[in-house]
Amino acid sequence: MSEPKRVLFVNSEILPYLPETTISTVGRYLPQGIQESGKEIRSFMPRFGCINERRNQLHEVIRLSGMNIVVNDIDRPLIIKVASISAARMQVYFIDNDDYFHRKFVYTDAEGNFFEDNDERAIFFARGVLETVKKLRWKPDIIHCSGWMSHILPIYLKKIKEYKEDPIFANTKLVLSLYDEVSDVTFSDNMCEKILLPGIKAKDLNTLNPANGTNLAKLAIEYADGIIYGSKELYKEVDDAIKSSKLPTLPFVEISTSDNTYVKEYNQFYDKILEGNAI
Repeated sequence: MSEPKRVLFVNSEILPYLPETTISTVGRYLPQGIQESGKEIRSFMPRFGCINERRNQLHEVIRLSGMNIVVNDIDRPLIIKVASISAARMQVYFIDNDDYFHRKFVYTDAEGNFFEDNDERAIFFARGVLETVKKLRWKPDIIHCSGWMSHILPIYLKKIKEYKEDPIFANTKLVLSLYDEVSDVTFSDNMCEKILLPGIKAKDLNTLNPANGTNLAKLAIEYADGIIYGSKELYKEVDDAIKSSKLPTLPFVEISTSDNTYVKEYNQFYDKILEGNAI
């Protein structure tokens, strides 16, 4: 009997840790449904400062914490925390760092301004997830990225030698859910320089010029193996990039917590991606 397939969920948001949105709802219920269908799962999200650690019973995983990640020439410690959603029999891993995530707000300040270092937060999150999965020695068949903060992970997975040549990720396929979010936000002018690591050349980031939400989504598409429409309608540039990519695509499926049709559709899409015959 073959071993169950493994799906790693990398989410910007998950209920009940953040307010209810389409992304956080999928982040909460999709992994549970996929696990109940017979696959093994792991879920990751950032440990935003508005998450109440005591109420949600987060605790640090010492054996996974302790390494530093360099972003924009500054070493910052990676802290890994975990919490359980008992009703779903699943754990959620949190990527934490005092400088990046201990704020009262998630993506914007009290005045609604996009945080200037959101690009660095996304870089730290992507590398934190990949480094932690390596430490766990848990080999995912699929990595499913949802939400803009996960959009740097695809290029790191596919281009950086220490990840793409690691046996943990050797045959991993990447599925990308895209939503109607942050299309018009701008990141720092030197975002591309911050992303650069051995294995990534400046030309690999041409799509991210200028550095904005739309182009970040388009960059993620370039390194994905399959695309899921998380929203019924996407920004035209993103939609055009999906169509021109010729990647296997799952059209929008209505999300409902009372009807798991979308879970079945997503699960079948994973299987098709793994079989290499998705249409």
